[in-house]
Amino acid sequence: MYLQKTDLTAIIETSPMISAWKQGLKVYFWREGTMKKRSLSIALAALMAASALAACGSSQSDSAGSSAAKTDESAGESKADGKESKADGKESKADGKGGKELRLVNGKIEVDAALKELAAKYEEETGVKVNIESMGGGIDIQGTLKGYYQAGNMPDIFVNGADADFENWCGQDLLEDLSDQPWVSDTDAAYKYKDGKIYGFPYTVEAIGLAYNADILEKAGIDPKSITGPESMKKAFETLDSKKSELGLDAVIGYCAEATNLYWSTGNHLFGVYEDEGLKRDDSKYFDLLKDGGKLDSDRFEKYAEMVGLFNKYSDPNLLVSGTYDQQILNFSSGKYAFVTQGSWIGATMTTDDKDAYEKAGKFKVGMIPYAFEEGQDTILTNSPSWWSVFKNDNAEEAKKFLNWVAGEKGQDILVNKAGFISPFKSCSFVAEDPFAQTIVEYQKAEKTSGWHWLGNKDGIALNALGVVYQDYAQGNIKDAKAFTDTMSQVCAQYYAS
Repeated sequence: MYLQKTDLTAIIETSPMISAWKQGLKVYFWREGTMKKRSLSIALAALMAASALAACGSSQSDSAGSSAAKTDESAGESKADGKESKADGKESKADGKGGKELRLVNGKIEVDAALKELAAKYEEETGVKVNIESMGGGIDIQGTLKGYYQAGNMPDIFVNGADADFENWCGQDLLEDLSDQPWVSDTDAAYKYKDGKIYGFPYTVEAIGLAYNADILEKAGIDPKSITGPESMKKAFETLDSKKSELGLDAVIGYCAEATNLYWSTGNHLFGVYEDEGLKRDDSKYFDLLKDGGKLDSDRFEKYAEMVGLFNKYSDPNLLVSGTYDQQILNFSSGKYAFVTQGSWIGATMTTDDKDAYEKAGKFKVGMIPYAFEEGQDTILTNSPSWWSVFKNDNAEEAKKFLNWVAGEKGQDILVNKAGFISPFKSCSFVAEDPFAQTIVEYQKAEKTSGWHWLGNKDGIALNALGVVYQDYAQGNIKDAKAFTDTMSQVCAQYYAS
């Protein structure tokens, strides 16, 4: 019932130029770094362009491998000879004047202008030009990078997302070890590979926690700091539910368990709360248990299941199993929910797409509390949604110098104040205007953050298995926390055995 495979296998038949893509091109749709709900699609033209690059007679072997489509981007057009990028329309190797140049592939097209400002500032100070090639819109960035690699056209710095992305490159010893870089000791969000070395530079951080409307809680007489475990959470929910009318609430919490389009919210992020809530950042005991044949800690999971049951009870019944991400965030932005089960990425939606509704609701202050399904759990989950890696080539040392500069005051000023990123660096004094920035910074400075391990869960498990279990629990097909735990244990074991 729960293990129906829904992978999309695209078999491309038309051109010998793209024959390399004909066998088993599997694309898993997921939400990448920004965590915003987007419509993912495969751009056939981009696949053809990447395959054309692979056919251009490169002497490099196809050793990097191809990753499943796990990022949310589309490629700016690049010529196979590596001399021109449509991202900024200028040469990306040498400027003809002996100056040094770097090329950076960015996976967040919405911050293209800010990154080009960053690059211009760096060139002004160092004389080293950094060409920004931004991608966004829905194609497989790893497939595009594979094409660049085959054509001998690799960028010096490029974005990587989940473990599978890093496996493409680390597994072939194609990335620079960044472990000795000065910024590493200033952040908890660097990407560490299974060999214990650092291969990913974090350029922003996002958080998973129980987001709340501070104004609503204040009106209800609830101090968010008083919610420290299941009993205080239940009491707060009961109080809010009894005052819904006077507070103008549609529901206490905006929790959506619709399995087709919101599986990532439940099966990735909310399931990740079971894996990491309350743990030290380097503690992966429950993730490791899951990897060992899909095992769950039944005692811990049943306590977690009680919390999910609380969400089922007090969520908006009109959206619980049929709502969309957009509706969920719009209602929270409009002041219709006291809590919402989304992470810090919704701040950008609240201040852009939902700006009018948010301002009409008084532009209320927001915050986050831990998903404290056990008494005393006091962390939120934070991580970089993706990282910049340095390709092993003659420009590697220059690329490292650039990243060191980015981690410093001038680089952070631009990334925080122009790109709107929440800094992953402890020494950074800048705080973004994002509604959730301040609360994340406070948790970081207090060292009250846990890591994200859900990114390493078995590919497709949220889409193909977990999401439906959350939906069945919300619909009442699974009756209680014990049954939810038993069902989830069975499903995880079956999925990891498949």
